[in-house]
Order: sequence, then structure tokens, then C-alpha cells
Amino acid sequence: MRSINHDANLPVSRFSNLLLNSGFWQMMEFRTERLTLRPPREGDQATVIEIFGRAEVLAHRPDPRPEAAAEAQERLRRDIEHWQVHGFGRWALELDSRVVGFGGLTHRAGFTGLSISYHLHPDVWGQGLASEFAQSAVVIAFRDLSAKSVIGLVRPVNIASGRVLEKAGLKLAGDFPYGGHPGLLYARLHL
Repeated sequence: MRSINHDANLPVSRFSNLLLNSGFWQMMEFRTERLTLRPPREGDQATVIEIFGRAEVLAHRPDPRPEAAAEAQERLRRDIEHWQVHGFGRWALELDSRVVGFGGLTHRAGFTGLSISYHLHPDVWGQGLASEFAQSAVVIAFRDLSAKSVIGLVRPVNIASGRVLEKAGLKLAGDFPYGGHPGLLYARLHL
């Protein structure tokens, strides 16, 4: 498992198809100060259902309706598939060996860079874990995945999420509707 060092001068490594096809993606675990970031697995199903079934977690999404168990299971399936296809994706975020959320980097249609997203269980809100995760994810995006940019989309009323992205070095780029609702686009380019 690799620890995250926020030194911007770290060398960039590139993944090869050989490593991805060999299951290397399953070893893509990272450690922040308090979190372990690991690829999701089928055993995370109950936690996905718990987190994405909570109204307060989804309140700022374009569709704020809590997900039914089948929708959450489909979310987990898509997350695992993204890892299998791309060699990276949304991690299960563990705190003291307990999954407390999911967050990661994914491809988003219409963007050349990677999209960052995160959803934490309300029990751990207010502890700085979202910021800790986001800062580490941006380092991974540029250092390990050679991303050209990282973007984040938030609803204007989600001020806390905007602050998390700013702490990770993303800047407000402007209005950007998504999911049929007003949104804000945050971005950080890799120079």
C-alpha cells in the first residue's frame, strides 16, 4: 500500500495494459493520514446500500432521492467495472478498518480530465475526511494517472463540497448545469 505524499514534484508513473489486465488494479490501495483508499468489492454492498439510501447524503445531487437497494447494487457494479476497464475509479474509504464512504476519480463524458466525487457516511461528517480524501485523490490523479485535469461538479447550495474542492486546489471555473439542475464546475489543470 502506498502512502500519499502531497509533494507536487513526485514522478509520474503510467499504467500499462499488461498491468491492468493482470489484475494490478486490485492492488491500487493508498493510505492518507487517516484513511485507506481501496478498490470496491462485492462485500461492500451493505455499506453502499446504507450510505446511498440516506437522504442527507444525496440531498445535493441532481436527483436527491435516496437509492433503493437495487440502485445501490448497480452503483457498486458500475464502480467495480470502472476499475476493471480503466485500472482506477471510486475507492471504498476506510477509517479504522470500517468503510465510511466512497470516493474517487472517474471519466466523465465531455471532459478530458478526471472527475472527482465523494460520499461519506454522515457519522463522519465534520472531521475533515472529505478534504483529506480529495487532496490525496488529486495527487493520485496527476502523479499516478497522468491526468491533464481534475474537475468536480457541485450544486450551488452545497457550499461545503465547494470548500472541499478548493482545499484540494480546484478553482471555480463557472456555472455548469448537470443532471438538469444548476451546477458549479471546479477545475485544476496539471501544469
